[in-house]
Amino acid sequence: MDVISAARELGKTIQADERYKRIVATQEKNDADKDLQDAIGAFNLQRTQLNLEVQKPEKDTEKIKELDAELKEMYQKIFENENMKAFSAAKSDMEEMIGHINMIISGSASGQDPDLIDPSAASCASGCGGCTGCK
Repeated sequence: MDVISAARELGKTIQADERYKRIVATQEKNDADKDLQDAIGAFNLQRTQLNLEVQKPEKDTEKIKELDAELKEMYQKIFENENMKAFSAAKSDMEEMIGHINMIISGSASGQDPDLIDPSAASCASGCGGCTGCK
């Protein structure tokens, strides 16, 4: 099997994984949640309004503060939504899995034994100069 074929098989395996299935299911719930979609739409409009206000040559700092406070409140409400919480948790699990996969691939490409690479043992001590764990 060549590398590209192996990558395609990995892609299929990822899509068969429960973490992938969960992120797809939670995204579908988010998409079907009218209240959540309305809140996201309002948030995006508010963000646009704030950006326009910030870009004005004559800035109204009080209006900017008000818009920013409203935007933060809207953001908080969006992430208090149960469907969004479930999606965020699923997304976090998926990102962790992808990080582990990337660590194995990067380690293998730099000569490490793929069977000995333990992504769960990775930790960040300081600067990321030589680390491939989080990237």
